[in-house]
Amino acid sequence: MKGVVLAGGLGSRLYPLTYATNKHLLPVYDQPMIFYPIRTLVQAGITEVIVVTGGPHAGDFIRVLKNGKELGLTHLEYAYQEHEGGIAEALSLCEDFGDGGDIAVILGDNTTDADISEAVQSFDGGAMVFLREVPDPERFGVPVFDPNDPSKIIAIEEKPAEPSSMYAVTGLYLYDNKVFEYIRRTKPSGRGELEITDVNNMYIKAGALRWSRLDGFWSDAGTFESLFRSSAYWAQRVTGRACEDFTRFFRPDA
Repeated sequence: MKGVVLAGGLGSRLYPLTYATNKHLLPVYDQPMIFYPIRTLVQAGITEVIVVTGGPHAGDFIRVLKNGKELGLTHLEYAYQEHEGGIAEALSLCEDFGDGGDIAVILGDNTTDADISEAVQSFDGGAMVFLREVPDPERFGVPVFDPNDPSKIIAIEEKPAEPSSMYAVTGLYLYDNKVFEYIRRTKPSGRGELEITDVNNMYIKAGALRWSRLDGFWSDAGTFESLFRSSAYWAQRVTGRACEDFTRFFRPDA
């Protein structure tokens, strides 16, 4: 299985930090953000990776990631997404790289210590999404579970105003090579993008989507709050100091 890290976009929710660089190169404690999703793939045994990026700072990735050897990669490629066309469009640029095989896709702002190696090794086609309970599911794709079989997803809703569950699709997916056919059948959404949620719903209609709960720590780092949460967690992991030792510096009474 090969890996895809999607690291495009302008990172506008993190302005003014992202005026100077790509969001995925911002620090999460002592590492560039993009190191975390790459290491998630490497720890699962995936060492051939393509990074999809875009925007005015795309060239910065080469100076940071180089050829990927320092992160345990055996092969690293880059693809450039010219427009803000959505996650599915970014993934479509990786068809040649996938070479007809299975792929693991992770968003470049995902930071997790979860071990997905078992899911990768046992993957046998279709699609798998990784879910996590979150306090703000309206920011994500949200699964709708079958009321008669809670283990089954019957639909995924994109950023619903009234989520039907507290689970979020985390931005970590496993796909077979049919994903590119489904992307070609996807129509732009109201915001003019090809939505990965539409692709996942095609897998659901085909009866070929499964899900797994993502254990351990997980957070995206696409807002100031989630970027800080991720940094505090990884600071604790690296230093062994409690998160309170870091967060107290931000309290008025510290």
